[in-house]
Amino acid sequence: MSTIKDRTWLRVSEGGAQECWSQTCAGVGVVAWAALAVLARIGLAPIGAIELIFSFAPLVIAPLGMELARVMAGTGSSDLVAQRFQPLGAGLAVVALWLPPGPFAGVLASGWMTVCGLMGVSGVIDLVAATQEKILGHEIPTSGNTGQKWGTRFSGDSRLSMGGIALVIPKIDLAVGGAWFVASRLGLRPMGIQEPIGLLTAVHFHFAGFATALIAAATLHFARRSVADRWLPWVVLAVVGMPYVVAIGFVFSSELKMVAGVAFSFSVAALALFVRSSGKTTRDSTARVLLQVAPASVFAGMVLSAAYAIADFRGSDVLPIPQMARTHGVLNAVGFCMLGLLGWLIEFNSRTE
Repeated sequence: MSTIKDRTWLRVSEGGAQECWSQTCAGVGVVAWAALAVLARIGLAPIGAIELIFSFAPLVIAPLGMELARVMAGTGSSDLVAQRFQPLGAGLAVVALWLPPGPFAGVLASGWMTVCGLMGVSGVIDLVAATQEKILGHEIPTSGNTGQKWGTRFSGDSRLSMGGIALVIPKIDLAVGGAWFVASRLGLRPMGIQEPIGLLTAVHFHFAGFATALIAAATLHFARRSVADRWLPWVVLAVVGMPYVVAIGFVFSSELKMVAGVAFSFSVAALALFVRSSGKTTRDSTARVLLQVAPASVFAGMVLSAAYAIADFRGSDVLPIPQMARTHGVLNAVGFCMLGLLGWLIEFNSRTE
């Protein structure tokens, strides 16, 4: 009995230390990003609006998202290593953005890609294990070794559920975004894609993919069992899958890009409604406030996103990319992603104390 108690205490202690680590990393990241924004504004940092928005992901969004994934699904060895090396990878990413594209910038960017790749490996392991569990009919160990068993809230004991998928795909999104970041800093043009589209693709998978999918997973976890919430799993499916359709549209079809962009905007707007509804029932007052502000931010951003998709299809430059980065980018990154992740993270922690 004492051994069981000792192990339980150890898991709680490790979780508390990891939570403190993530909070410190995110806090330092906010300060570093604010300083970088000031330097860019006064012309001392050679980075533009898109680079500045991207830097917010490794500095702030990643530590918050990694911690939210940990408290929801547990932490495996690759997740733990990724969290520990996240500050180093984020610092290397910022330096890579400071430098002009080339081999040296690409090597530095690979530091952040390594962190993202570790998360991606964890996601693939969990997805494969969940698929085997579904086929074989018994539990297969996954990369997570602490925290609650994901997916049980939604479809019995199967981890191959909408809740489970919504926790796996963000990790893969992060790996995809990290690879595109390296390609951008190396100055590569994969599939003929020119800059800034390469860097924007990295931005896309960090925010629209990783962060938004985690917010969707947390919202699904806390959703009330009402008639309206029966639609939430379909919204989560769209939010999780549509970023890939948008990316495919950028490469192969302008029509698909427009349709997918508008559809994704509407799906995120629908998610925001569920975030607002579920946020009203949170126990923590701070989380409640954050989860009311986050949806308000996303509506303005999604209107701009849908308008950009249509304008881009029509060949209009009424909403140029730098303007979108300064408006939609800030609203989505800071207003929705950061506040949404932070709100659900606070609520999860308040319920485990």
